[in-house]
Amino acid sequence: MAGTEREAATVLDAVRAIVPTLRENGKEGEDQRWISEQNLELLEKADVFRAGVPKRYGGLELSVPQHIDLLLEISRGCGSTGWVCEGFITAAWMVRLFPERAQQEVYAGGSARVSGGFTPSGTLVPTEGGYLLNGAWRFNTGCRGADWNLAATNLHHPDGTVQQMLTVVPIGDITFDDDWDTMAAAATGSSTTFATDVFVPAHRAIDMGEAFAAGGGEPTGPGEGRDYGLISVVMAESTSTLIGMAQGAYDLFLERVHRPLSYTAWQDQAEHPLTQIQVATAANQLAAARALLAAQAGIVQERADAGERLTTEERATLRGQCGFAVKLAREATQTLFAASGASAIQRSLPIQRFFRDVQGFSMHAVMTPDANLEVYGRVLLGLDPNTTVL
Repeated sequence: MAGTEREAATVLDAVRAIVPTLRENGKEGEDQRWISEQNLELLEKADVFRAGVPKRYGGLELSVPQHIDLLLEISRGCGSTGWVCEGFITAAWMVRLFPERAQQEVYAGGSARVSGGFTPSGTLVPTEGGYLLNGAWRFNTGCRGADWNLAATNLHHPDGTVQQMLTVVPIGDITFDDDWDTMAAAATGSSTTFATDVFVPAHRAIDMGEAFAAGGGEPTGPGEGRDYGLISVVMAESTSTLIGMAQGAYDLFLERVHRPLSYTAWQDQAEHPLTQIQVATAANQLAAARALLAAQAGIVQERADAGERLTTEERATLRGQCGFAVKLAREATQTLFAASGASAIQRSLPIQRFFRDVQGFSMHAVMTPDANLEVYGRVLLGLDPNTTVL
């Protein structure tokens, strides 16, 4: 087994061992609207936050399929924790698109927690040595536990043109609004963040269009195998968190299934034919979702290993198949929760949290199945995908 594979297996084993604790801390995270500090400590100890950091800075530099393995397990324990980890890992990978000096600053120590978003709702004004950043960004997942923050913004040039830029700033330069109070994804701490005249050195600002277009610049040929397209990575790794949540609901359903069905003659729900059909259907939905995601993640990694870019058709296919995987995960969770009985609505039982979280996360603009299936369907019919978000 190669070194990176051994390291990935070690981290995965460590994560599997803490899944029960991540799940147990779920209610605390919801109550405080931010994941448990113990969850973060355990994940840090397991080296999860080194997964997206390059090896030359002391990170693990794991592949997309290896990231997905970790996120499936973390999300099986706690959906909000899985979603935050996806953000941290993906954003940490994105820092490699910045100049070397910025990478040295963010990656110092080999572990990186980076929050942020891609809606350019700020302004960037040139000043000596860099820029001044101002603005507000909603839904900034993980900002309450991050060390650095990515902020998309608009740079207004003297000729009137506007250039979208991506900046990375210390989280200490950012302020928060306590405005995250939701029925799903409650523990992600996705507050609105603000920057007021924050100085951004020139080396911590890059053109956002180039970052979105590909992994930063043109393909360089076979190499480190981590030069991915941004949207493809975000789509694949985010999808893994919803499948992990659905798997958590499935696991919990099996734990509860040997119970009487109230006001019926059935003393063991597992003996009921409808329950057997429901469990079999959910198991197949999860298996199909995993298979769709694994195939797409494999293509992403194969192209990166070869120093190639995904074609437009391949990127649209990834969106469509990941969207369908989300649909399958959502349907499986809905069925299992509905079959869990009225007692399952208690907030002390994690299965209701998985149900709400899957519903909420599947409404995210990147995750919603219909939008992703539309893009895929257009390409299958020989049409333009009608979106730049690929």
